[in-house]
Amino acid sequence: MTTETQTKQSGNAGGKVKDQVAIITGSGRGIGRAIAEVLLREGARVVISDINAEVTKQTADELNKDGAQVIGVPCNVTDSESVEKMVTEVVAQWGRVDILVNNAGITRDNLFMRMSEEEWQAVIDTNLTSAFKVTKPVLKVMSKQRFGRIINIASTTGVHGNAGQVNYAAAKAGLIGFTKTLALEYASRGITSNAVAPGFIDTAMTQKLSEENINKILDKVPLGRMGSPDDIAQAVLYLAGPGSYVTGHVLEVNGGLYT
Repeated sequence: MTTETQTKQSGNAGGKVKDQVAIITGSGRGIGRAIAEVLLREGARVVISDINAEVTKQTADELNKDGAQVIGVPCNVTDSESVEKMVTEVVAQWGRVDILVNNAGITRDNLFMRMSEEEWQAVIDTNLTSAFKVTKPVLKVMSKQRFGRIINIASTTGVHGNAGQVNYAAAKAGLIGFTKTLALEYASRGITSNAVAPGFIDTAMTQKLSEENINKILDKVPLGRMGSPDDIAQAVLYLAGPGSYVTGHVLEVNGGLYT
């Protein structure tokens, strides 16, 4: 084991992921931004990436203070050329990629018999196929380093299903299978692959729900409240941090929903 790898696995003074380079897709706002903020506090160099170039720049500018190292790289995760350009730019800037968080995602909810093929395909492309497109060039970098942390943001819906979200559930379930397979294929190279499966989280998406629907959902959550983006970010930090004996795992962060 190299000295550099030992240092990464045992932690560093000044942060659990000090000086590690983290790419977080869909990090212009919401859960992705919360993940970026937590990794920054723990010493990482962070890549803010979002399909919206303006949001990417604004978020990177807001976080790039107090000595933090942040760059903003707009990226359409469904476009291989855009992804390759992002990874190339990150490696040119910092020379490596230690942490990849596949967080970008959308919803196009509808009951199954009313769901259009376009609604189905848009969610599969953005929530599942994008992970394939982003992870592939990043894994080339991590394999040469013989170190890496891949963390995929799945969903409790991908584990248990949810009416009106057959496309989303299928994509997130596929992401879980993707996660477990990468764990098997890349463990020998010092790369772990895990998933975080959020439950009912307080984001712009859930804030659009009516109070009645929110209360119906909360009735099923033993902790009796929505989770926060920071709850998810802390789970990501655990999987990105010094511990290296967790791989192929799906960590549900859902307040006890479905228990």
